[in-house]
Amino acid sequence: MKPGERGWRMQGLKVLVADDDPNVREIIRLYFQEHHLEVIEAANGEEAVHLAEKEAPDVIILDVMMPGMDGYDVTRELRAKTDVPIIMLTAKGSELDRVLGLELGADDYVTKPFSPRELVARIKAILRRINREKGHLDQEESLHAEEKTVYTYGPLKVDRQRREVTVNGQPVELRPKEFDLLAFMVSHAGQALSREQFLEHVWGYDYYGDTRTVDAHVKKLRQKLGRHGLECIHTVWGVGYRFELYDESQEEKGFGPGEDSSLRDRSGEEGEGDE
Repeated sequence: MKPGERGWRMQGLKVLVADDDPNVREIIRLYFQEHHLEVIEAANGEEAVHLAEKEAPDVIILDVMMPGMDGYDVTRELRAKTDVPIIMLTAKGSELDRVLGLELGADDYVTKPFSPRELVARIKAILRRINREKGHLDQEESLHAEEKTVYTYGPLKVDRQRREVTVNGQPVELRPKEFDLLAFMVSHAGQALSREQFLEHVWGYDYYGDTRTVDAHVKKLRQKLGRHGLECIHTVWGVGYRFELYDESQEEKGFGPGEDSSLRDRSGEEGEGDE
């Protein structure tokens, strides 16, 4: 079964492994086959894009440092066509490299050297999250099925059941995780939410990444809402983020009573890297 179908299992899932090092591909392939995963191999970025389109894998493991078309380029091209989960392999341990991959649309990253066991664990975590996102109510969701599903704040409307967002009636195209972030914020409008709270409620307890993935997704969400003239996600220094719209005159400027707009813009940018 594909991720998102009721009762999916790891067995039989198709994984595309793209790395120019044949030893890395072999280590992953042998371990994954022991866990009954189907493995497709690509030795470069161009081949990875071709196989991703041809084979429709369930998960892609993508090395960043490949000659020619590197992992960032592959992620950028694939994200224009598909939401398939992408785990990036990187020998670069710097924060900027990791954040760049997340901003381009990667779902997770693993720093070399790594263990194949960790990769399997991260795949399981990603697929569990996807399964929850596909709209099948589990027991916990059923208990809250009667909770409010549509939130309207000024021109913004968020429909959790239909998973739709509009601004002044115009649809806003969001990726699944971006929608979940916004839905969590609007359901707690006016509250300062920590990055740890986002990881717990949006990514789930089993998420292996760090709080920087929250910043990367918030940045993308701000950009998409900003294209519709809406600025409603505010940085709370030392904590995280807060969703809030103000009165009509201040909504046009995107900042709250007594808050300087240049300061708000500057704090929003610097807040992307705030712990």
